Amino acid sequence: MRLDGVGKAYPMAQGAAGRLSTLWTLLRHGRFGKSFDALDGITFDVMPGQSFGLIGENGAGKSTLLKVIAGVVKPSRGSITVNGRIGALLELGAGFHPEYTGRANIYLAASLMGMARGEIRKRVDEIIAFADIGEHIDQPIKHYSSGMVVRLGFAVATATRPDILITDEVLAVGDESFQKKCIAWMETYLAGGGTLLLCSHGMFHIQKLCQKALWLQHGAMRAFGSTADVTREYLAYHEEKSRLEKCVTEAPPPLRGDTYQIRELRLNGRPFETGPHEMKQGEALTVSGHVHSPDGRTPQVAVGLVRADGSGIYGVVSEMDNFILRRVAATDFSFGLRYPDLPLLPGRYLVRGHAMDPEGLRMLDHIETTLEIHGDSRELGVCRLAHEWYIP
Repeated sequence: MRLDGVGKAYPMAQGAAGRLSTLWTLLRHGRFGKSFDALDGITFDVMPGQSFGLIGENGAGKSTLLKVIAGVVKPSRGSITVNGRIGALLELGAGFHPEYTGRANIYLAASLMGMARGEIRKRVDEIIAFADIGEHIDQPIKHYSSGMVVRLGFAVATATRPDILITDEVLAVGDESFQKKCIAWMETYLAGGGTLLLCSHGMFHIQKLCQKALWLQHGAMRAFGSTADVTREYLAYHEEKSRLEKCVTEAPPPLRGDTYQIRELRLNGRPFETGPHEMKQGEALTVSGHVHSPDGRTPQVAVGLVRADGSGIYGVVSEMDNFILRRVAATDFSFGLRYPDLPLLPGRYLVRGHAMDPEGLRMLDHIETTLEIHGDSRELGVCRLAHEWYIP
């Protein structure tokens, strides 16, 4: 499957007159006076047997993109090449009739997906067993809960065994046992050469099931590549967004000569201004710099590691370890701190240096820079703890 420069524009009309004008433009195949680009310039390939994740905030264009790929919505520009049969679970109840029973809707939905009636008859018991909704199978689905509708829809999709399966937040609705069943089926489906397009807000599912990922933002491609890299960028974006919304980090005070202040901060020998700084998971990190002392007394320095959202991970002050900064000038002192085998998981972090008074009681200046840890890990949290599995 290949998308090349795909875009989707929707007309923007206000009032009855505007809607009538839009309808007339559509009938004449003309251009809209004012439109909204739900998608713009989407280009990527999905190879047969590949698992592909789609992530982004609400309103980013994810569902529109899946509908375009599934053929439900026609793109305004660009081209799409799809080889194979597509099975799509895009919206709750899509392809179902609310007045029909669950059993009748199995025949309806499977027929719409291209299955012959005889084939459906052979698979209906298997579909009902997978859905696991009990006696409700013979009740009208207008009385179903959203989770029951998803169960039935996914069960039909598993029976059709499409070449390309598109799912939109399927794992966000069902209960835990159903999610486990879905994930197990998807893993078997991928092992058998199926192609999966999974849209989800759950990064754990994306990281577990997908080889590549696309991050959509405002209808455009923000990032595309390996799942580990894209999800790391996406999570870091949300942490930084949360930090800005909470106003956790205050702007550093202006430099003055009459207070203790960080004059220089380096990460692995590089000045903090050249950030973001990058390193691999498990490598050593050195933080070094110079602190100005207005009265010539030896100051203290604090170094902290925080997440991109501002939540603390670890901090230490020089006086805690009885470390004395080295005087390099009358009012200038140097320090260095080394973290061997830094255990932080892949992600984006902030490294902060704080100048403190000689008593270590007041933080009078701070400076920070961004640190990006690269690696391929699905472990949870912020750091990797040494561990080993054993059978008791």
